Amino acid sequence: MVADKKDVENKEYRLPREVKDALQAVASEWEDVIDSKALQVIPLKGAMTNEVFQIKWPTRAGGPSRKVVVRIYGEGVDIFFDREDEIRTFESMSRHGQGPLLLERFRNGRIEEFICARTLSACDLRDPEISVRIAAKMKEFHNLEMSGEKKAWVWDRLRNWLSACKRLASPVEAKSFGLDVIEEEIMLLQKQLSRGDEHIGFCHNDLQYGNIMIDEETRSITIIDYEYASYNPIAYDIANHFCEMAADYHTETPHILDYSKYPGVEERRHFLQIYLSSSGNYFFPVVENFRQGGHLGFDSGSCSGEKPSDTEVETLLEDVEKYTLASHLVWGLWGIISEHVNEIDFDYMEYARQRFQQYWLTKGRLLG
Repeated sequence: MVADKKDVENKEYRLPREVKDALQAVASEWEDVIDSKALQVIPLKGAMTNEVFQIKWPTRAGGPSRKVVVRIYGEGVDIFFDREDEIRTFESMSRHGQGPLLLERFRNGRIEEFICARTLSACDLRDPEISVRIAAKMKEFHNLEMSGEKKAWVWDRLRNWLSACKRLASPVEAKSFGLDVIEEEIMLLQKQLSRGDEHIGFCHNDLQYGNIMIDEETRSITIIDYEYASYNPIAYDIANHFCEMAADYHTETPHILDYSKYPGVEERRHFLQIYLSSSGNYFFPVVENFRQGGHLGFDSGSCSGEKPSDTEVETLLEDVEKYTLASHLVWGLWGIISEHVNEIDFDYMEYARQRFQQYWLTKGRLLG
């Protein structure tokens, strides 16, 4: 998420009383805050499930402002996930040293620690240096030991969201999106993609650029926002990340997807080589050769793990490509549901149409 360049005063973005009370309680713990009620509210763009704000307080002696992030949950989005489960995930991630700290909760949201890092932009996902850091961070994320059954939850999610779509969509919408055949498509994908030996890890499941932050000094990557996180095939999580490269949620038409920006086969292969070569502990690979279009030199000592075999890379590459189909269905259904339950200014239906269109365009090629 990226803040508007111009700070917006609180009078224009009136927060509910319970949110202000929670913010005041947090600020009152900081001795350098001049006035816990003198807060500044800055809306952060790019969020499509919640309303997100940066909050600032002036401090004594002209010091740096105190900052937090407020997340107000979108109306009706509990249909997508259990908020208590999400909070438990959030707190568990903090214990693992991942993401921001939870500072306070209120009825319809929470207050999070402000991370001194910038949120990525759409073009950052294609930056070779940043991309390899994301690959390594994903491996670390997938290796986390979290609560929950270690299985492919994507299939349950698809069926639950399809049921919600059928309840919410009008007959015209249901016919337009072909919802009557989606159950059959889910069964087909599960049969084609599921394998007994597939790698299940703890997945973010929504790794778009707005959920990734980078410290400009240390170049460390932080993954945030865990609403959709669960165990899943790691190929699905990587596939979803690749699909997000077609999106830019900070344009005049944030719902429009450009699949010409989907990474080419060599770019995907390099990403997977870095992912597989990482031991799951964050590392700083040498990327200069990659930036010039070459290989990363796995024997240079830049990676913490061993160089993967060509077979490993190609197998994962094929699995990832097939799981893009599951990603299209997931977010297509999400778009239809969101149109009916969310009031955020975003053309959810057009977004859903594009995801379903991409599913049908690529299904024949990917499943043979």
